[in-house]
Amino acid sequence: MSKPKLHSTHVLFEEPRRKLAEHFDVDYWTAEERPTREEFLMRVAGKDALVCLLTEKIDRQALDAAGPNLRIVANVAVGYDNIDVPACTERHVAVSNTPGVLDETTADFAWTLLMAVARRLIEADRFARSGAWKKWNLDQLCGTDVWGKTLGIIGLGRIGKAVARRAAGFRMKIIYNSNTRAAAEVERELNAEFLSREQIFEQADFVSLHVPLNEDTRGLVGPAQLASMKRTAFLINTTRGPVVQEAALIDALERGIIAGAALDVFEREPIIPDGLRRDNVVLAPHLGSASVETRTRMALIAVENAIALFSGQRPPTILNPQALRPFS
Repeated sequence: MSKPKLHSTHVLFEEPRRKLAEHFDVDYWTAEERPTREEFLMRVAGKDALVCLLTEKIDRQALDAAGPNLRIVANVAVGYDNIDVPACTERHVAVSNTPGVLDETTADFAWTLLMAVARRLIEADRFARSGAWKKWNLDQLCGTDVWGKTLGIIGLGRIGKAVARRAAGFRMKIIYNSNTRAAAEVERELNAEFLSREQIFEQADFVSLHVPLNEDTRGLVGPAQLASMKRTAFLINTTRGPVVQEAALIDALERGIIAGAALDVFEREPIIPDGLRRDNVVLAPHLGSASVETRTRMALIAVENAIALFSGQRPPTILNPQALRPFS
C-alpha cells in the first residue's frame, strides 16, 4: 500500500525527518532560498499533507493548487496568520500549529534583545572588534539600567507571562495589557498590574510586544503610541512585524521620541528598511524560537499532527476540529 504524499517546505531536523519517512512519501524543498510562489504551488500539487513555515501563504490559491487530496496543513509555528483557516475548514483541510513548546525560548530571546539594546551591546561589540578601543573612559558607551525599571507587556499570554517571570530577578515593576485580564492569582504571582494600552506606553521604560497578528493588532504601535512613550523608553518586538508601523517607528527614532528599539520581526520580512539600521536599534532575523531543542520540538509537533490525522486520530494541536467531521 502506497504512503500518502507530503510536501515539506523546508528540510527538517533528523528526528522529525525519520518519523515522517515512516508514514509518508516525503518531498522536501531543499534549496537555500525560499521557494517562489510559482515553485511552491507546483510542489504542493496532488499532495495529501503539507508541512510549512510561516513564510508560505496558504490561501485559496494554494488550496486550489494542492487539489482535493490535501487533508492537513501542519504549520511549524505558533502563529498562523499565513494560513486562511476558514478556507481550509470549508475544504475539510485540518490546520495545526505548535503552541506551548517555544514559550520559554522566545521569552529568553525577548530578554536578550532587551538587555542588548539597553546596554548598547551591539555597538560595544562592533567597537571592540574594530580595534578602535584604545582606553577606558568613564562615559564610554554608557547604556541604561534595566533593574528597578518598569516593564510594560502588551499581551499576557504564555510568552508574555514567561517574559514577566524573568523580570522578577531585576526587581522591575510589571504593568500589562491583554484582551483578557489575568486571574488575580496570576497577577499576584507575577506582581503585575493591569492597565490600559495607553497607560502602558506612557509609563513603561521597556514595552515588550506579545500579541498575535490579526486585524485588531495589525499596526497596533503607530505614531500616537510612540509619541506617548518616554524619551528614555525602548520598544521590544518578538511577535509579528506588522504589529508595528515601521514608518512611524523610524520617524520616532530619527526624532529622538524614544531611546531605541530591539526587533526580531519586520513588516515585510526579510526586508529591513535602512531607517532601522541605527546604532540604537538591535536587529535579529526572526530568531525568537531559534534554539536547536525548540525548533526540533516544533517540527516534531507538526509531524505528529500529520501522522495522527492519517492514523485516524485527532491531531493534537488542531486549530479547526470542525474540519474533521466528515472523516470522524
